[in-house]
Amino acid sequence: MSIGEMLAATVPMVRTLNLEFLETTPERAVVSLPDQSEYHNHVGGPHAGAMFTLGESASGAIVLAAFGDQLSRAVPLAVSAEIAYRKLAMGPVTATATLGRPADEVVAELDAGERPEFPVAIAVQRADGAVTAEMTVVWTLRPNG
Repeated sequence: MSIGEMLAATVPMVRTLNLEFLETTPERAVVSLPDQSEYHNHVGGPHAGAMFTLGESASGAIVLAAFGDQLSRAVPLAVSAEIAYRKLAMGPVTATATLGRPADEVVAELDAGERPEFPVAIAVQRADGAVTAEMTVVWTLRPNG
């Protein structure tokens, strides 16, 4: 089962918004939100809440890709999120997420008995490439037990 399939199976909002997981690697996650009128705002583009969910979902996908091998001993949790809406979004939008710290540093902190935190940066773009939103989600790996 791919990370996208796993998220669609376990996170109802992923299914609700029909998010499409285009790429999920430890280096990058790319997720698309199709243009759907039922999730539009008052000007006909994707609603801010849908764009937030898109970005947060992309951040979760990269966290699972980078740290999926740690799930037996820690659970990934979002700690905080910040989003800045830069330009009007119209039509389909795509979120690209990247880790803000090397994964091996995060795992080393977990190995040392700490609860590491790390940022994930997300850029949301229109089909023409314009960045419509920038987002940062801070994640932690909470040790089990």
